[in-house]
Amino acid sequence: MTRLHEITVAEPLRARACAGEAAARQSIYAAVAPATFALIRRIVGNRSAAEDVFQDTMMSFFEHLADFRQEAPLGAWLRQIAISRCLMYLRSPWRRARLFIEGDGASAAPGEAESATRALPPETIDVERALATLAPTARAVVWMYEVEGYSHAEIAHAFGRSVSFSKSQLARAHLKLRAWFEPQENRTTCTLS
Repeated sequence: MTRLHEITVAEPLRARACAGEAAARQSIYAAVAPATFALIRRIVGNRSAAEDVFQDTMMSFFEHLADFRQEAPLGAWLRQIAISRCLMYLRSPWRRARLFIEGDGASAAPGEAESATRALPPETIDVERALATLAPTARAVVWMYEVEGYSHAEIAHAFGRSVSFSKSQLARAHLKLRAWFEPQENRTTCTLS
């Protein structure tokens, strides 16, 4: 799959979409939707919440498509919108209240990880399960840094925090992920503080 920030759209197609042409909008949607949803799903963690954030992201994207200044690929601009919407969701007081009411704060509903990963190769399933063990903020930082290529300064800016926040979140997440991926016989000997 093409990474979202690498997706470009020809200017005539974008102009037709801005003019309201349904076929042009469908063509752009088909080009960007899979990568956009994958990004949102990985950061948000919960499929149903990711669908809501995705819908909100795409609505905002098409509402502001005429404002795109072509300083970067269209996908890079959409990635910024998507990550902004994801972080708004993760910081939402409604989300925190729901997690408090549900108890353990798990980001995925019971059985969701299994149903979402049935058709994936085993190594992808392991990554999905490992990422699901991380707190939402740590998962977002890992995904933004390792997959999307954000710098610590960019992540800190996106979260409205310091660079050390990004570095410490990533370091703690890496420790947890390393422990998760160690062979089963070594898992009992690994301790995390």
